[in-house]
Amino acid sequence: MSAIEASRSGGRILVDQLKVHGVDTAFCVPGESYLDVLDALFDSRDKIRLIVCRQEGGAAFMSEAYGKLTGKPGICFVTRGPGATNSSIGVHTAFQDSTPMILFIGQVGGDVVEREAFQEMDYRRVFGQMAKWVAQIDRAERIPEFLSHAFHVAVSGRPGPVVLSLPEDMLGSQASVADARPYARIKAHPGSSAMEQMREMLDQSSRPLVILGGGDWTASACADIRSFVEANNLPAACSFRRQDLFDNRLPNYCGDVGIGIGPKLAERVRSADLILAIGPRLGEMTTGGYTLFGVPNPKQKFIHVHPGAEELGRVYRAELMMNAGMAEFSRLAATLPPVDSSRWRDWTHAARADYVANLKHGPMAGPVDLGEIMAFLRERLPEDAIVTNGAGNYSGWVHRFYQYTGFRTQLAPTNGAMGYGVPSAVAAKVVHPDRMVVSFSGDGCFLMNGQELATAAQYALPVIFIVVNNGMYGTIRMHQEREYPARVYATALDNPDFAALARAYGLHGETIEKTGDFEAAFERAIASGKPALLEVRIDPNVISTRTSLAAIREQAVKAGR
Repeated sequence: MSAIEASRSGGRILVDQLKVHGVDTAFCVPGESYLDVLDALFDSRDKIRLIVCRQEGGAAFMSEAYGKLTGKPGICFVTRGPGATNSSIGVHTAFQDSTPMILFIGQVGGDVVEREAFQEMDYRRVFGQMAKWVAQIDRAERIPEFLSHAFHVAVSGRPGPVVLSLPEDMLGSQASVADARPYARIKAHPGSSAMEQMREMLDQSSRPLVILGGGDWTASACADIRSFVEANNLPAACSFRRQDLFDNRLPNYCGDVGIGIGPKLAERVRSADLILAIGPRLGEMTTGGYTLFGVPNPKQKFIHVHPGAEELGRVYRAELMMNAGMAEFSRLAATLPPVDSSRWRDWTHAARADYVANLKHGPMAGPVDLGEIMAFLRERLPEDAIVTNGAGNYSGWVHRFYQYTGFRTQLAPTNGAMGYGVPSAVAAKVVHPDRMVVSFSGDGCFLMNGQELATAAQYALPVIFIVVNNGMYGTIRMHQEREYPARVYATALDNPDFAALARAYGLHGETIEKTGDFEAAFERAIASGKPALLEVRIDPNVISTRTSLAAIREQAVKAGR
């Protein structure tokens, strides 16, 4: 191969760069604005698998999930205008979840730009605050340069999404240009003096607590941080929807610091004398609405490690701040000589005991008990199963009662995006066809991207989709009852027969209306060898793992709301 390639179209140069950077899968909804890319992908179909989705939001979610699972940028192609705006939900998720992703958007040609041509938008303004970098490639010969920069930006520092706009005439133009070299992940390393200071702070504490979170993790980083935690017998919690960073079955794990945090764990966070926050941004969901720690100066001594320098000191002023990649930090942490942990032996043991007690579910009203179903799945699912969910109160049962066994057994949006459970599960099965994938959605959540059942069917991806149906937007109803008791409006849902809908797509579909029917239905779903949907109908009064709508309403009325 010569340094300067023979003349190629812009679309072909772009696809050649994807191969240079190791892309093996892309997700899309096709559009006439990037036909030259599709044509080049046709010739590369033995190297890059193209998953065609039914809506751009689903495609973007799949790309984001791919990025979470692999650590490589998820690749998504959408068309201009409506296609781009549909995909924005995945870009926002990738940004808040610190997931590497590159969104390519077909754009109007340069000959009609700034005329508000058909579906024309300025993507720098549309995506400016929800991506790490947004740009437009106006000349085909600069494609290798732009894509090299895009891959480096997506994976380096705090990972995140990049958006590149592709004018239609640019893609069809010809250029002779050399390919770029494959991208390299660039990360900061912690200094030896900072690591020694961390060890000294740990040695001086008596109630330490580790909180793991954020993106940028690898399986080896998780193994190294486990070695550090176990060597020092530290209690380790995980931030909101990052519960797979530490095996929940291990004696040092003490729960998740997020929505629905166990009351005893919340109190433990407040009473800790040293917080080692390794990876999380410490956003609203992980800090109980910024109440678990004082702003800007926490009362606990604080160590904050994060791959993005811009996050350090942004909200919380820690005594020790380290700008470091998770693998780079964890590798060094695992080599530190352990301190004397006898002072907090009982503290760690009590934290674990509180977590185990929180796994126990009380009786749930109605004929279906989600606590029992989660207890069954906790024992039934293989160790490497991937569990996905979107947003909604139903997810509380998954997060509280399921035990994630290790790195990338959980896919869930920290930005609270509904509609994530179905497409993320499809992507998980694309990436790991040999692993069981179980997807959870609420009835409202499911219908935001349930059309991707068609994608699961088209590519024969045997995901098990569980739809928890309570006939409402449950989270909003809960807040409605708390703030405006008995004034229920705009939260009730009249749903289809979800199992029948699944069968119409060619899936195996069943409806569960009693707890005792779930186990056999789950086994039949597996035995079908097809994608399968189980609709679980629950009592609408049971709104969370700890309370009911009636109790929330009664409390609100007593408070005079």
